[in-house]
Amino acid sequence: MKFGKVDNPENIDFTLPKDHLRSKKVLSRYKKVEVPNLYVGCAKWNKTDLKGFYPRDTKDELEYYATQFNSIELNATFYRIFPATVFAGWYEKTPADFRFFPKFFQGISHWKRLQDCEDTLNEYILNSSNLKEKLEMPFVQLPGNFGPKNMNRLEPFFKMLPQDIQPAIEFRHTDWFNNTEVADELYNILEKYNITNAIVDSAGRRDLLHMRLTSQTAFIRYNGANHKSDYTRLDDWIDRLEVWIEQGLQNIYFFVHQNLEKASPLLSAHFIKKANERFGTNLHIPQMDNPNTLF
Repeated sequence: MKFGKVDNPENIDFTLPKDHLRSKKVLSRYKKVEVPNLYVGCAKWNKTDLKGFYPRDTKDELEYYATQFNSIELNATFYRIFPATVFAGWYEKTPADFRFFPKFFQGISHWKRLQDCEDTLNEYILNSSNLKEKLEMPFVQLPGNFGPKNMNRLEPFFKMLPQDIQPAIEFRHTDWFNNTEVADELYNILEKYNITNAIVDSAGRRDLLHMRLTSQTAFIRYNGANHKSDYTRLDDWIDRLEVWIEQGLQNIYFFVHQNLEKASPLLSAHFIKKANERFGTNLHIPQMDNPNTLF
């Protein structure tokens, strides 16, 4: 994960911004839950990236990963549309409570830029539907040069989606957030179609970190900096999420990335332990086979 990477994370102010005033109003539409739906995971299950996580005798990485985590962000689907049989195989290898959060194929988000992409979109949706009930919330990551001038592409794209697919979407152009008029128009569209406004917490892109919820779900992509501040940053997220739960938040989807991905399971374990203590959840705390490889 090179996005937002910095050489000196100790110089970054990692304070979370104040909540957007309308987020509380959005959450007030939903009935408060005693215990939120919590899914925590990494972006990939590759043994090479998650060094020190898998026991030496691991035969199938996904099968083992799914014994430690209840979800995966699944970045691999950004680079190609996998055959239906591959999605079906992933379904069979994971337990009943496991969930997938695949990224939309780049042909939809980057090449076609949400326009004239019906055939590609239908292929992606048809194949990924083989994940059945384990397909929780796919997400669109837009390119950095997809700015407010492309606002008119959003509603037609959302209308193309089947009603049972309500994705999260990530905006990487800072102008979506700099202008109040633009931001308000964007948020109104997302609320209208119940699209979750993905939140990215990255060291080098604090300009993209917003606290504007548009649905009952917080979809958070947390990019660690391989620095001791990673842990305090996670603790800050626990505090903020606790406030949102009290206001009506129902779903927490939290995915951990790192410049050096091998630290992701360790940070995820820290977050899950804190979440279980504070939110009343009961997620398994992932174990590192060889945590000493991290330092």
